[in-house]
Amino acid sequence: MVAKKTPGTATTAQSAVPKARVAAADPGELAVRPGEDPWTPQEVDEARAELLSEVERLRTEISTSEASLVGLMRDSGDGAGDDQADTGTKNITREHEMALAANAREMLTQNEHALERLDSGTYGLCENCGNPIGKARMQAFPRATLCVECKQKQERRS
Repeated sequence: MVAKKTPGTATTAQSAVPKARVAAADPGELAVRPGEDPWTPQEVDEARAELLSEVERLRTEISTSEASLVGLMRDSGDGAGDDQADTGTKNITREHEMALAANAREMLTQNEHALERLDSGTYGLCENCGNPIGKARMQAFPRATLCVECKQKQERRS
């Protein structure tokens, strides 16, 4: 038996966040919770500057980490005469550096995504439910993509 498609049961994934605007949104158009003051141009500029600064810092950190990894990988094959403790220390150091680099890449992706949302006018909207995240939360954590309620639900599921 074949199920019939009925209106409203399409299987395409839909985001709760409205489609991105063609041009950057005016600061006053960014989402805020009821009772919050709208974003001022200065506040938007501060958020953008913080995100750009973090992007630059993370790119530098990734470059440094990758350079360290190149040296660690080169040294890992040069273990002639090393005892087990030396080999283990090199492995731990290499894995630690790889974890730091992966974390920095993830943070870079989050910051770049926040900048894209700022440019598209969807900054401050929950990517799950589409409700405003809250200006205070966005100022404290500029990479936030979920409102407090959705973030709590996500954490309970994890």
